[in-house]
Amino acid sequence: MQHANTGMRTAGNGKCGYRSTREIGSTLSISPAVREASRAKNYGKVIELVRKSARMTQTQLGQACGLSQSAVSRLEKRGHRAYATDVLALMATHLSLPASLLGLADAVARDGYEHVDRRQFMGGTAAAAAAPILSALPDPGEGTGQAATLRLGTASYRRLDASTPSRELTEVVQAHLRLVQTVSRATGDDRQRARLAAVASEAASLVGWLSWDMGDHGSARSWYASAVRAARAAGEPLLAAYQAGSMAQFEADAGNGDQALAWTSKARTYLAAGGPLIADAWLLSVEAVAHAAVGNERATDKALTASRTSVSRLRAEDPAPWPWVFHFSEAKVAAARVNCGARLGLSGWVLDADTTVLATGHAKQRALLLLDIAAGHLAAGRVEAAFALASRALDAGVQYRSGRIVDRARAVRRSYRTASPPKVVREFDERLHDVHL
Repeated sequence: MQHANTGMRTAGNGKCGYRSTREIGSTLSISPAVREASRAKNYGKVIELVRKSARMTQTQLGQACGLSQSAVSRLEKRGHRAYATDVLALMATHLSLPASLLGLADAVARDGYEHVDRRQFMGGTAAAAAAPILSALPDPGEGTGQAATLRLGTASYRRLDASTPSRELTEVVQAHLRLVQTVSRATGDDRQRARLAAVASEAASLVGWLSWDMGDHGSARSWYASAVRAARAAGEPLLAAYQAGSMAQFEADAGNGDQALAWTSKARTYLAAGGPLIADAWLLSVEAVAHAAVGNERATDKALTASRTSVSRLRAEDPAPWPWVFHFSEAKVAAARVNCGARLGLSGWVLDADTTVLATGHAKQRALLLLDIAAGHLAAGRVEAAFALASRALDAGVQYRSGRIVDRARAVRRSYRTASPPKVVREFDERLHDVHL
């Protein structure tokens, strides 16, 4: 697994960046002021001291946790008054603080878990930022405070993926996963352990996604397998099906169609009868890409048609069921068709698509779709248009340091072979040659 420094640099002259969470943790072990503030239960002071030691502004910490600068300021000035445990948990994760320094271990020790109501989480700015994700989760009910708090952290990291390079997220998300595992080992309640296993599954799946984006396929495969195992340990068949489908999606994207089809079959086994319609629609789209990866046009078209039919039966006003975060829509089926067309060399599937699908997803997803459309233009002999789009996608790949985007750009270039490439291709080659992530 590749580990990247998660330290970010401040805006401005760039002369002093704040330190990685690993460096922060090493500072804590020799900081009497931090320990004194913790003993006094002045957790805002603990956060302020560690933040300043890391040369991090209140704005930067707030952005990392989904809070405003003024909210961080109020938190640091709170003194000995009560604190929201979900916010403390987020701070502990982002600053790589032991939970005990923010009083979280004491709160758990009283009765084995924290009684935190769902509405308590929805009251803060951080929860509001993660609302689309949390609204899809099952009602946590009594005695699930730890699991719900930790799940909120995963949701926040997932949201950051849209605007943050995976190399800056992967280490902190792995630290978050280790925290989930530590809390799980410490609990003696079987029901709570099962809930925490579900949280661990979601966190492991996110690490798998980040590894995939970095182009680290070996680690991505390992993390997705861990996510499947944790979901099964949690006794959550819907989550297990989702994670198996995620593994299938990864294998299909990597071109391993047969393995992807095996994983979609396993996902349906986990799901059994009575699964939500969104699961069927999504899995059918994954199966379509898997069939395209092995070159089976007929099976691909059949799966896409079935996926579109399932989507047409979904009600857009209904919230997506956990663990899905957003609805699976007709636009996403259209995007899958574009991807399949690019793999099969069917320019009509690509170029006939409604370009509104480009508006779905975040910048990295749009870049991948641009590369699929570029492949369609190449299949139609439109070299200039193809590499103009590929160049735009490569810009996003470099900006977000996405190995997945850059590797896909290289695949588009490999598909075009000529002894004397035109200027637009030579310029693309020069840019691609200089990319070192």
